[in-house]
Amino acid sequence: MPDRPATPAKRTLDKDLDKFTYVEDAIHHVARRLVAPGLGLIFLGLAMVFAGIYVLDQPRATLIFAAVVLAGYMAMNIGAKDVANNVGAAVGARAITMTQALVMAAIFEILGATIGGGPVINTISTHIVDTNRIISVGKLAWLMMAALLAAALWINLATWLKAPVSTTHTIVGAVVGAGAAAAGPQLVNWNVLAAISAGWVVTPFMGGGIAAGILFFIETFIIYRDDKIAAARHWIPILIGLMAGAFAGYLVVQLEPKDTIPNLLNLGIGIGIGVIAWLGARPLVAAQSAGLENKNSSLRKLFRLPLICSAALMSFAHGANDVANAIGPLAAIVRDIGLGGSLSVLAETSAQKAPYWVVLIGGCGISVGVLLYGPRLIRLLGEQITKLNPMRAYCVAVSAALTVIVAAWFGFPVSSTHIAVGAVFGVGFFREWSTARSKRRLDYMRRQAEAAGIAWHEPDTADERNLDEIYRRRLVRRSHFMTIIAAWAITVPVAALLAAVVYWVMVALFI
Repeated sequence: MPDRPATPAKRTLDKDLDKFTYVEDAIHHVARRLVAPGLGLIFLGLAMVFAGIYVLDQPRATLIFAAVVLAGYMAMNIGAKDVANNVGAAVGARAITMTQALVMAAIFEILGATIGGGPVINTISTHIVDTNRIISVGKLAWLMMAALLAAALWINLATWLKAPVSTTHTIVGAVVGAGAAAAGPQLVNWNVLAAISAGWVVTPFMGGGIAAGILFFIETFIIYRDDKIAAARHWIPILIGLMAGAFAGYLVVQLEPKDTIPNLLNLGIGIGIGVIAWLGARPLVAAQSAGLENKNSSLRKLFRLPLICSAALMSFAHGANDVANAIGPLAAIVRDIGLGGSLSVLAETSAQKAPYWVVLIGGCGISVGVLLYGPRLIRLLGEQITKLNPMRAYCVAVSAALTVIVAAWFGFPVSSTHIAVGAVFGVGFFREWSTARSKRRLDYMRRQAEAAGIAWHEPDTADERNLDEIYRRRLVRRSHFMTIIAAWAITVPVAALLAAVVYWVMVALFI
């Protein structure tokens, strides 16, 4: 009889090995999720070691170490949440990859924090609460620690929920809440808080208006021209020169000591750098435009370099402004404890810059947060609110960067989240208006149709009477708008209440 074919069967050893393989896969999956928290803990440990070089001989160095951990944790949360403001537009427009965007943002965050972070740090650390009313030694330190912990917890929760809340709203609300819990509402400088709140209202509209204005300029002088490529060769280098000149002027103003360079010389330096950037950009743009067809897809390629530069500028501006949200309270703690709790000395030195090592911890903490947790919100801001191409994304980045830089220049703690999201909505709403009512766009479409030998007729407006069709064609997603507004509205009171509770718990446990 012929041999019966062997029945395929899985050996016992293979089954056991497969079980080990499944276990290993599960371990790798869990380990990948623990890599980021592990690296974050390593950074916090290194920050404590770095701080120990400067404060180990202080009488209450342990309290400073605890504050360093809280400030570093807060800084990482800021980097994780706010990186979307800086590079979300560039990633959403596919001008730069996620990895490239994260590395670039990390570098420029550190530069912005260390070069331009001083004025806003001083505002957060000394101007929101009146330190002269604090009569107990060390109370300011506990107040600021409660604010840091409450703000970090709220931002961490918001990041996990992918809600683009403002870190500036959070820390200001937390400082107010902890200050009121420590010594009553009379401790809060309500005039300063009112000025800051007014900026929160004005700056989103300012960012949206500037972004819409830049987009209007680009559409008028580049997009809706018969020869798009020639127009781009002329105007893109000018836009790069203006951006470089404005940034150079800002850097000169940040030089210490203040006002060492006359305003006219500063203006001359800005103009000179702008002209150099314009001359350098002309051959680059000309080389990029060689052989490109006269259509919008070609313009997207030409706007990639300006968009990347503007995203780097926005990262610098964010570091200069938002590092105070983590380091402002730490600076106040170091002054309070490092000066022996002498409030008279604290008042005399409140206008001084924060110690350099404190600022460096904040800048590095933001960068660590950018690298470890940044991608979560980038897609929301860069892709889900409104569709961005490199031209629109450039408008968003430049508008947000200029607004934040001006605010940081004056030491005004504005919300970069407010401004960036306002710029995105400004671009989206302008596109809705332009698509429906722009005569220049209709004239351009008519000329293109006539050049192609196609009979031109005005677009059918019958659908405009259909409300469902109008809502379907809207270019800005209103649901995201309402979600963001709701998140902003609750941030200050929630952070204030949470900080007050944290302060009372700290007093009950440690004081």
